[in-house]
Amino acid sequence: MQLKRVGDYNLLFVMAVEHEYGAHLKQRFTPLFTGVGPIEAAIGLTRALEQLSNFGTMPDLIISLGSAGSANLEQTEIYQASSISYRDMDASPLGFEKGVTPFLDHSAKIKIPIKIRGIKRASLSSGADIISGEDYKNIDSDMVDMESFAILRVCQQYNLPIISLRGISDGQKQLVKIADWTQFLHIIDEKLAKAVDIMQMQIEREELDFRPKYAN
Repeated sequence: MQLKRVGDYNLLFVMAVEHEYGAHLKQRFTPLFTGVGPIEAAIGLTRALEQLSNFGTMPDLIISLGSAGSANLEQTEIYQASSISYRDMDASPLGFEKGVTPFLDHSAKIKIPIKIRGIKRASLSSGADIISGEDYKNIDSDMVDMESFAILRVCQQYNLPIISLRGISDGQKQLVKIADWTQFLHIIDEKLAKAVDIMQMQIEREELDFRPKYAN
């Protein structure tokens, strides 16, 4: 893990596993790998931020990136999350809206205000389960992953802005083996690298507005 200096800002790139970190991304940054799922993501990022804080080198922006599934979006295309929701949370028997954590002031879909010009936006559902086939009928977002909501919540606790970039790796057919997920990761790696280049250029030109406030 290394902070990357872009313009006047320190960036921290966060990924789940090395499977998504190909040759093109390796030329651009050294990420924090958290492991798979919301618990590992929350633990990994919190630990890293505490270590960075102890050294007085906190990031100005967190970039969560990797793959995602979608039944509707174009395979291998790159999208930035316009909102992130938590599909694991369901306290509706107590009168809370599905996706809302009881006694916290947030909506089921937390909007991400940062907008990278030139990259498509889509809503993101995050949770601990792999979504495949008929499971998509129960998803009310454009794409799914397993870490972004946890990373978002950590960023909120540290008052840090977040960007979530996702390449669509699967969703057109039922997942039955790990190769169904990994087969397009080399293409996504190259396209994510280009998206990172676009983002960094806009940061250098002071065209990207960082606002760590998350609108409900």
